[in-house]
Amino acid sequence: MIPPMTQAKHHILLINTAHTFTHYSLLILPTAVLAMAVPGGTFGDSYGPILALATGMFVLYGLFSLPQGWLAARFGQKRLMTAFYLGTGLSMIACGFAASPLLLAAALCGVGLFTAIYHPIGTTLLVEAAGDKPGRALGLNGVFGNIGVALAPVVTAFLATRFGWRAAFIAPGLLCLAAGLFWLRLPTIAAATRQTNRPFPPIPAFLVRRAVLVLMLIAAVSGLVFNAFTLLLPKLMEERLASDASLLPLVGVAAFLATLCGAATQFSVGRLIDRSTLKRVLVPISIVLAPVLLALSFVDGWLVLPLSGAVAASLFGQVTVNETMAARYVSPALRARIYSIRFFVGFLGAAAAAPLIAVLYEKTGSLAAVTALLAGFSTVTLGCALFFPNREEELQPELWAVAAE
Repeated sequence: MIPPMTQAKHHILLINTAHTFTHYSLLILPTAVLAMAVPGGTFGDSYGPILALATGMFVLYGLFSLPQGWLAARFGQKRLMTAFYLGTGLSMIACGFAASPLLLAAALCGVGLFTAIYHPIGTTLLVEAAGDKPGRALGLNGVFGNIGVALAPVVTAFLATRFGWRAAFIAPGLLCLAAGLFWLRLPTIAAATRQTNRPFPPIPAFLVRRAVLVLMLIAAVSGLVFNAFTLLLPKLMEERLASDASLLPLVGVAAFLATLCGAATQFSVGRLIDRSTLKRVLVPISIVLAPVLLALSFVDGWLVLPLSGAVAASLFGQVTVNETMAARYVSPALRARIYSIRFFVGFLGAAAAAPLIAVLYEKTGSLAAVTALLAGFSTVTLGCALFFPNREEELQPELWAVAAE
């Protein structure tokens, strides 16, 4: 019999691995399309229409995040995570065998449908398996998600160059199925709970409403900008660095390096949040985003790499701050609902990214208009950061009682 502690570690490892597969599977197409868009190819030779096939995937990824709590109560979290692994793996494999744009779009919809399970269910399971140290486990979980974002362009570029774009879908699909079989072998682990007697502080209602409003606005805008940037990053690197198809692996490595800047930032921002108010952290990283995105509309050559790294750092940093807003301003009784709505709003913004890029690219023939538009959207985030409360009580919750009086 596997000791309970070992069971917990195995669960955490596979839940974290599922986070990697979630973000990886959603970002295969943006790099694979560079090998798919060829004269006489099955899907045509135009980048925009092929990328637009991912629209349904992102819509379902957002829409089906809402009913996961009800499904978990009906069928159990373990079964839903099994469906995640097997469904996502089979859908990726189906993408690799797609013989028409319609079939590819349908298979991509399958990816979106099954990956929608992860964030509501996987995060809950992770906290249960982590026992009395959920914070550290959730931090590591974020790193695994970032690994998926960072690996998708570089591994997809390698597989597409060496074995063809179909292999770029089939290979990770098989790995996802294999991980699902390991998940099936694990026994159901009992939830580890910890009670706390500390009541949630009496935060003035007008501040809570203000914080929630900012939380939702940032979720919508950052969902669009974040997803659009991760989708266009491989094409941006190809457009500015390596137009030769033989240099596709270089494009993947450049996108990987830029994304790593974002992953590293999350650690730094997390430490800063523990010692500072949210506004003091959010304002500086929001100020950076709009001008750097605007600069990406004009620069060429290797300067694109550090600028893309700065964009990734700002976007990932905003995600970390956004996740902490509800924890500091929303009571535990309402927090799950707020997070559910927050994910849904963010995913709806993300769903608009693929058609936005496709339409603007088809009309202009470059990504300059896309990055300029994203810079405009980013000013909304800056406005939200400036509007967010800046209260020292965030760091000393016991002072909220005095503020309420």
